[in-house]
Amino acid sequence: MSQTSNNHYQHEIDQFDSQAAFWWDLNGPFKTLHQINPVRLKYITDHVQLHGQKVLDVGCGGGIFSEALAQAGAQVIGLDLSQASLQTAQLHLHESALEVDYQLQSIESFAAQNPASQDTVCCLEMLEHVPNPEHIIDACLEALKPGGWLFLSTLNRTPKAMLLGIFAAEHVLKIVPKGTHHFAQFIKPSELVKVLNTKAVTIQNISGMRYNPITQSASLHPQDLDINYFVALQKANDS
Repeated sequence: MSQTSNNHYQHEIDQFDSQAAFWWDLNGPFKTLHQINPVRLKYITDHVQLHGQKVLDVGCGGGIFSEALAQAGAQVIGLDLSQASLQTAQLHLHESALEVDYQLQSIESFAAQNPASQDTVCCLEMLEHVPNPEHIIDACLEALKPGGWLFLSTLNRTPKAMLLGIFAAEHVLKIVPKGTHHFAQFIKPSELVKVLNTKAVTIQNISGMRYNPITQSASLHPQDLDINYFVALQKANDS
């Protein structure tokens, strides 16, 4: 099924389409995603048991995190609007021998068709790439079962994030493709929390992530939210 929404920037999808062949190149433009993947998975598994759970990966790209979820025993659906990226993700399943259901579909359309169907929803490094992040959050919650967990990650709108997340990463170290991030679209934790406080959710944790370009590794840091950060929340149970 192929369904999209207007809550996207076509130029961003075009950029991911143009680089889709490199998703699984460990030294290519997405190498930092491979390097931070263990930390992303750890953040999820610190809160939920994935084995046998229905997990939705929103904005799955070439399937790097979707496969990690499947390797942990989850029943994974990966959503993305980049057709070329999904083709790469699907092809890589022949190498990994894992099972992931990849769909060219927006989270809004998926949630409308599959309400309250997922035990866990992950939306990582995506909110800063869409015109209306709150609509994405609403759709994620609609797709989530009562009591289910939603995991978000994004970039803080700070001078440090601009310096390290854009200037250094994209232009100096060149570990991220140029044009991947746009500072005006970064989201302060206070802004995200303000939005979440209007929803029927409980915020369980907020934690930062540090990336070391020298060691090419990442680590969780509960207090350092200056650049990348995660939010873990639970949808309210039905009364």
